Amino acid sequence: MRCVGTVVRGIRTPIIKENDDLTNIVVDSLLNAQVNEKFEFRDKDIVAITEAVVGISEGNYVSVDNIATDVKNKFPSRKIGIVYPILSRNRFSMILKGIARAMDEITVLLSFPSDEVGNGILDEETLENSKYDLASIISESEYEETFGKFLHPFTGINMVNFYRDLIESENCKANFILANNPKVILDYTKDILTCDIHTRYHTKKILSDAGAKTIYGLYEVMNESIDGSGYNPEYGLLGSNKSTEERLKLFPKTGNKLVLDIQKKLKEKTGKTIEVMVYGDGAFKDPVGHIWELADPVVSPAYTCA
Repeated sequence: MRCVGTVVRGIRTPIIKENDDLTNIVVDSLLNAQVNEKFEFRDKDIVAITEAVVGISEGNYVSVDNIATDVKNKFPSRKIGIVYPILSRNRFSMILKGIARAMDEITVLLSFPSDEVGNGILDEETLENSKYDLASIISESEYEETFGKFLHPFTGINMVNFYRDLIESENCKANFILANNPKVILDYTKDILTCDIHTRYHTKKILSDAGAKTIYGLYEVMNESIDGSGYNPEYGLLGSNKSTEERLKLFPKTGNKLVLDIQKKLKEKTGKTIEVMVYGDGAFKDPVGHIWELADPVVSPAYTCA
């Protein structure tokens, strides 16, 4: 009788850099680990590779200026509303910087009490004891009066203030409103960029049907190369991460070829049919901050299938 179920091993690799041959790095690292750690490969083993190193090896980066150019081309009015961005310095701040660089005025519609991945924007106990409920529309001044002292428990930052300062640093006017009905944005502008992740198609359809004039989703920004930049044809800026103050790494776009190449090479080296996947955020929920690790558009952008 087997006494051990699933076994998970973290395989050490060299530091992954742009234009590295990730197929050979992964295969060689696995084979070296097998020799040193004395384990055997089996059919239906799974090799999982984080999307971060795939994007890095692809060199799939965009600059804030690239984002600004694309947004400016899509919204010539230079005055837009952005709907339901997540509250993240790593995931969204550089995107917002690019949008602000392209625009003269931005109205930001935020959901409450948190964004879609669980980052809080206000204190829920204060909300329960206030005149507001989840159906309310909360203006910027009302937010400041009732909830403005809220700081995120992990970062110690109020993201409304952080996003306002970032937008204004690009000489763009910033407005904020909190509401859980996306159609509220139409009272301010008909030119809209939807920024939610997992409800992206639904939100865009609601606003389009309700009278939006020009509307794009974040998955449609940087879905083509701008001046030789990286891009992602399916997810655009969704799943991107801050790399530097002026650069973002995009979600990988060549994962399908990578997993098939690794599987083929492992079959040649080991004689086993091993499944390979590229993975992003899973579904872990932090028990203290109540944040879901769900900021990527899909859990796995590429995988083999037996």
